[in-house]
Amino acid sequence: MFKYNKFLEFPVNIKNKNTRLANIVATQYGGPNGELGASLRYLSQRYTMPDDVTKGLLTDIGTEELGHLEMVGTLVKQLSEGEPAEEWVKMNTWEYYADNGASVFPQSSQGSPFNAASIAVTGDPITNLFEDLAAEQKARAVYDNILRLSDDPDVNQVIRFLREREIVHFQRFGEANHTDSNRFLCCYDIIDM
Repeated sequence: MFKYNKFLEFPVNIKNKNTRLANIVATQYGGPNGELGASLRYLSQRYTMPDDVTKGLLTDIGTEELGHLEMVGTLVKQLSEGEPAEEWVKMNTWEYYADNGASVFPQSSQGSPFNAASIAVTGDPITNLFEDLAAEQKARAVYDNILRLSDDPDVNQVIRFLREREIVHFQRFGEANHTDSNRFLCCYDIIDM
């Protein structure tokens, strides 16, 4: 089903090491609004969609989110690779370094490991699409926050690209919800309470 192209969707070429920025960016790898959760959410939700168009949309965006996960991981690696343990101690994240070294690990910038509970999959297509709209907005907001914290133009260029894709995904989910909501409603029986 998937075809892997051995290049990033957008090039990542970081010139300056910065473990603090790596720690901040890592939240978009495995944090609650990050790319890992988004990819798993969309690739799981596609099974509950009643039509091939919306299944295809979720598959396409879920697959693209896997590419974004690779970009964020590359950012973190390039920002932190080869940095000595003292750099991690200076920023008070020596626990991360003790467990993972200067590797890429799915967790928030505060140290909470990835939790599948953030995936938010229900059996209801409309609920899923609204969750997807919210997820894209939350990811965009985190990218906005990273841009406020970063003064590295190489990092910011990649973050801006990822932020733009969140906006496009939000628009696609909005179109799917608007177009398909009446059709989705007729897929379910009304339950009298």
